Amino acid sequence: MLDTITITQTLDFCGLACPLPIAKTAIAMKSVAPGDVVEVLSTDPGSVPDFTAWCQRTGNPLIEASVQNGVHRFVIRKR
Repeated sequence: MLDTITITQTLDFCGLACPLPIAKTAIAMKSVAPGDVVEVLSTDPGSVPDFTAWCQRTGNPLIEASVQNGVHRFVIRKR
C-alpha cells in the first residue's frame, strides 16, 4: 500500500527530544492540505506513544510507524 502513497513533506526531527517532535509536527501540519501525507523522522523513543496518541486525538490517520537503526518513521495523512 505504501508504494502508492506520495509523501508531501518530510520532517527530520532526529536528535530532538519530547515534546519537540510532536510540537513541530503539529505546526507543520497546519501548512499542508487535507489528504497530504507527511513523513516524520525521530530518534526519540518517546515519540512512539506520543505520535500514536496525537494522531488519535487529532484525527490525522497514522498510516505507518516503523523503526530502523534507531530512527522512528511515522507516516501521517492530514485529515
